[in-house]
Amino acid sequence: MAPLPDPSAPPPTGQPRAAGARDAPRRGDRAGDAQGRVPASLRVSAAYAWRIIVIGVVVQAAFSVLGRFHRVAVAVFLGLVGAAVLRPLTGLLSRFLPRPLAVAVAVLAGTALFLGVLALVGETVADQRTGLEREFSTGFDRIERRLEDPPFRLDPGALNDLQARIGRLLSSHRSTIVSTALSGAGKLVEVLTVLALALFCAVFFTHSGDRQWRWFCDQLPPGARERCALGGRTAWRTFTGYTHGILLVAAVNAVLVGIALSLLGVPLALPLALLEFFAAFVPLIGSPVALAVAAVVALASKGALTAAVVVALIVVIGQIEGHLLHPLVMSWAVRLHPVVVALSVVGGAVAAGVIGAVVAVPLVAVVWSVFQALRAGPEQRVS
Repeated sequence: MAPLPDPSAPPPTGQPRAAGARDAPRRGDRAGDAQGRVPASLRVSAAYAWRIIVIGVVVQAAFSVLGRFHRVAVAVFLGLVGAAVLRPLTGLLSRFLPRPLAVAVAVLAGTALFLGVLALVGETVADQRTGLEREFSTGFDRIERRLEDPPFRLDPGALNDLQARIGRLLSSHRSTIVSTALSGAGKLVEVLTVLALALFCAVFFTHSGDRQWRWFCDQLPPGARERCALGGRTAWRTFTGYTHGILLVAAVNAVLVGIALSLLGVPLALPLALLEFFAAFVPLIGSPVALAVAAVVALASKGALTAAVVVALIVVIGQIEGHLLHPLVMSWAVRLHPVVVALSVVGGAVAAGVIGAVVAVPLVAVVWSVFQALRAGPEQRVS
C-alpha cells in the first residue's frame, strides 16, 4: 500500500499551492502586525468612545423630545412631587376612609393649604403697601446720599440723569412693554394649564400609582420585568426621600429667615420667607439668591447695618443647611457628592433654566440609585 502524503510537505514541482494555504499565514501575519502596532490602551479607548457617542446621541434625542413637550414633562414632574407629598397622608386617612375618599381629602387639604399661604402673603403685602412705599422712598434717598459721600463720591447729577434716561427708555418702548404684558397673560394661562394637569396626575399617582407601574412592567418581556420592577421601586424610594428631605430643609430655612427678618424689623418678612422656601428647592444656589433679595430690601428700608446682618444671615443659613440639615436629612435618600450636586444644578440651569436647576439633582440621584440597584442584581429588594 502506498504511504499517505504528508500535508506539511511542499507540493511537487510544477503543481501550484492552494490559494487559501498560501494566503492564510500572510493575512494572519498582517493582523498580528496591526494588533502589535495599535496600543491596547488606544483600542480600549476607541471601543469606549463609540459607545459613549451612541449614548450621547440617545440622550440628546431624549432631551429634544422633552424640549418639544416640556410643559407635559413639567406637569408630570409636579404630579410626582404631589404624589410623594400626599401619599403618606393618604395612607394614614385610608385606615379610616375608603381609598378614593382618602385621596380626595388629602388633595383638598393640600390645595387649601397652598392657596391659604398665597392669600396670607397677598394680604400681608397689601396691608404694608403704604408703609413700604414710604420706607423704600426714604431708603433710596439714603442710598443716594451714601453714594455721594466718600469713598464713592458719585456725582449727584448722575443719578438724576439715570432716572431721566430710564423714563425716556420706558416711554419709547411703551408698545413693547404692553405686548410683553399681553404675552405674560398668555404665559399665565399656560402656567395654570400645567398646574391643572399636574394636579390631575397627582390624584391618579396617589390613588393607583403602584398599579400603573405594575401594568407597565407586565407589558415588557418576561426577562426584563423583574429588573424593571426593581428599578421602579428604587427610583420611587429615592425620589420620595429627596422630596420629603428638601421640603423639610426648605421649611426650616423659611422659618429661620422669617424669624430673623421679623426680629430685625425688615418689611415683607413673610413674603421673603416664602421666597426662601421656594428658592431652597435649588440646592447650593437658591438660598443665597433669596437672601440677597432680602438684603436689598433691608438696605432700602432699614439701612446698611441691617443689610449687613442679613448678609451675615446668608452665611449662617448656608452653614446650617450644608453641615446640619443636608447630612442629617438628605444623606439617606441622596448619596451624591457636593461637587456632583453643584455640577448638576449648573448643568440643569444651562440646559433648561430654573426648571432644569430644580429637576437636575433629583434626576441625577434617581438615575444613580437605579444604576446601583441594577448592578447589585435582582436579589436586592427595596422596601
